[in-house]
Amino acid sequence: MTSQTTIDTTGPGDGAPSGPSDPKPATGLRGHPWVTLITVAVGVMMVALDGTIVAIANPAIGKDLGASWSELQWITNAYFLALAVSLITAGKLGDRFGHRQTFLIGVAGFAASSGAIGLSDSIGAVIAFRVFQGLFGALLMPAALGLLRATFPAEKLNMAIGIWGMVIGASTAGGPILGGVLVEHVNWQSVFFINVPVGVVAVVLGLLILLDHRAQNAPRSFDILGIALLSASMFCLVWALIKAPEWGWGDAKTWTFIVVSLVGFALFAFWETRVKEPLIPLAMFRSVPLSAGVVLMVLMAIAFMGGLFFVTFYLQNVHGMSPVDAGLHLLPLTAMMIVGSPAAGALITKAGPRIPLAGGMALTAIAMYGMSTLDTDTGSLPMSIWFALLGLGLAPVMVGATEVIVGNAPLELSGVAGGLQQAAMQIGGSLGTAVLGAVMASKVDNDLAGNWADAGLPPLTPAQLDLTAQAVQQGVAPVPEGTPAPVAGKIADVAHDTFISGMSLASLVAAGVAVVAVLVAFLTKRGENAEAGAGVGHI
Repeated sequence: MTSQTTIDTTGPGDGAPSGPSDPKPATGLRGHPWVTLITVAVGVMMVALDGTIVAIANPAIGKDLGASWSELQWITNAYFLALAVSLITAGKLGDRFGHRQTFLIGVAGFAASSGAIGLSDSIGAVIAFRVFQGLFGALLMPAALGLLRATFPAEKLNMAIGIWGMVIGASTAGGPILGGVLVEHVNWQSVFFINVPVGVVAVVLGLLILLDHRAQNAPRSFDILGIALLSASMFCLVWALIKAPEWGWGDAKTWTFIVVSLVGFALFAFWETRVKEPLIPLAMFRSVPLSAGVVLMVLMAIAFMGGLFFVTFYLQNVHGMSPVDAGLHLLPLTAMMIVGSPAAGALITKAGPRIPLAGGMALTAIAMYGMSTLDTDTGSLPMSIWFALLGLGLAPVMVGATEVIVGNAPLELSGVAGGLQQAAMQIGGSLGTAVLGAVMASKVDNDLAGNWADAGLPPLTPAQLDLTAQAVQQGVAPVPEGTPAPVAGKIADVAHDTFISGMSLASLVAAGVAVVAVLVAFLTKRGENAEAGAGVGHI
């Protein structure tokens, strides 16, 4: 199934999509594919950066606003929850009203929400505006992919997605470095204020550069019940994953939300077969490559985000690095994603996605295995090797899986496909953090008491052991004030060794997930509908 494209050059809101016609070529900079890529990259950079930059600011926010630990967690959770729940619906909005308009609204709203957070004087306001950040971020991310899908000819799409993936990877990995510099030398508000000028630039560029590409048979109505069912199901699933570490995986509340989410997804699937214009036409998943791309994105995010979650604790709490130093140690990962993403796009264009995707996940598995060998005495060089290998492995997967999902979807559903790709990544990241966090917690609980006794330390009560385990899961040595230096040294050794054992097991599980993803990668192939974008614009 292919779709013709019409281009509305009159600006936001001017007219409905016209009938079948040949796409008008872009003239000058307006509508030029590469300038379009630069424009959307500026907006996407804000969202990707905010996924990690804020974590560095949390301690300063907590001190300034008197926030509790759970409130600080919600600064991150509120953002990701709103983002994950809204992505697919936001993609549908782009398909219906045009990706240009959706992108501009998303960028403007994201920048305004960021400025509002910087002006907030209570933790409640910060969390509330983080929800708005997530909602507006969900609008612009699928719209960016939809614009690339419609603007670039098929033979150039992989290269464009490669650069798009490079921006996301570099922004995500560079967040802790930039955040550390801003918090250390300016203040925590600057972490959010920085989005305001970036957003202004993105809006101005968008108004001047972007064309509104719409498929002839774009959706004309909304599946309101489908949106409600999917949003509720996504909320329950992500909520369960967020709260599982606090409630426990055996707790009835955790499984109640998981079961409700599964029932909701089943009802959603049933409803989608009955409604005239479904939110997600289930026929999309008859495409084995598209389905494999979604699964691959989930598995990649589990291995990457789940495994990398512990690395920041390892660098800062075990090796005692500052946030800036920890970010600098992750530069090999960032550098390899920057170098590898465009190269992966070119390789996938020539050879197809199957081998690069399988090879990328194999490198990811090797890197995660290597990270399982890190210990308290590991130097910077071995760390850099494994981090660089991880970045080199992730690059083709970020590019290839995105192209497989978006390229195998009909052009009129490119926004939904973009939302599906991003939702898969967010859910995979949440799953990775929750599941690998549970693996870490279980290993620490099993080993801590024995390691503590073997070190000859005074026995702990069950309550003390539980509090100590919570600290050790973050690599923190819980040394009471006034503890003699020899005893403090033993406590630190036990805490760090126990943390390392948990991180090693979690990294091995992540490596196993990556191995499964290698097999899934062989089910992918080049987008069947990529030719729908051929001839649009000029290179």
